[in-house]
Amino acid sequence: MIRTFLAVAIWAGVIATAAAAPITLRASHQFPGGKGDVRDEMVQIIGREVKAAGVDLEVQVYPGASLFKPNEQWNALVNGQLDISAFPLDYASGKVPAFGATLMPGLVRSHERAARLNDSKFMTSIRGKIEKAGVIVLADAWLAGAMASKKSCIRAPADLKGVKIRAAGPTFAAIWQAGGASIVSIPSNEVYNALQTGVIDATDTSTGSFVSFRLYEQVKCVTAPGDNALWFMYEPVLMSKKSFARLNQAQQDALLKAGAKARDYFAKEAKGLDDEMVRTFKEHKVEVVTLAPAEFSVWLKLAQQTSYAEFAAEVPDGKELLDQALSVK
Repeated sequence: MIRTFLAVAIWAGVIATAAAAPITLRASHQFPGGKGDVRDEMVQIIGREVKAAGVDLEVQVYPGASLFKPNEQWNALVNGQLDISAFPLDYASGKVPAFGATLMPGLVRSHERAARLNDSKFMTSIRGKIEKAGVIVLADAWLAGAMASKKSCIRAPADLKGVKIRAAGPTFAAIWQAGGASIVSIPSNEVYNALQTGVIDATDTSTGSFVSFRLYEQVKCVTAPGDNALWFMYEPVLMSKKSFARLNQAQQDALLKAGAKARDYFAKEAKGLDDEMVRTFKEHKVEVVTLAPAEFSVWLKLAQQTSYAEFAAEVPDGKELLDQALSVK
């Protein structure tokens, strides 16, 4: 009898210990860790906040594509193999073509307009498509981007004739190709080696990636966003709905609160990323230019003839999404 009582007590203790063990979520992204990349820091903030909340929840972060390759992350989120990712949404446009609207040349133009877009019907539609696919948004992030070349500055479409350029997604591939460039499609964490080995002559990517991947070591001139940013990309922190659903209410609330803090952090840092890129590239003797309004208008007209037209024709609700975005002043 005593042995039976002891066995039951020990087993109950084991169960209680197991129940008290914190759940560990796995977060993966392609960006450098511990080097000041804002997207890594957003995920780290979420990890620190949920741990501090005392709800038996922790986040293990795997930066630098150390857990999943960049293009594998979306399916992993959908399937519940991956819990959290800082993810450039257009990378999943092959699965959900509508996501191409979140990397559309000239559509955003400024950080102020990006903030307005976050509260618009356009982003309500995009978030709805994200959730329908099995993923939720923890924190919004729109990153401005730039174009850079090993040869000369990129100011006009003619500057791309015969250039091998990395395009972040199909919408920019369309406009670069219209300028006469050859397109190479690789994730941002492969750009440095591609420039170094001559696989590409030029690239587009976010200003944050230009710095964190040290692309100033490989290019001669960068076209910074300035007041007329051609390149903006939506790169939110996402979470698998399957992973979210297995958490209790306190854990879910802690994650959403942490996501809001990460979003607020990014909002304060966004413009600074552009300034940091300009400063860093100038320090490394890279020429820095920006697009004048007239130059931006030339690019925008070309985008409307190519990227916008193709998106409206090929994506079932593409024109509606573009109209929703363009209605935001």
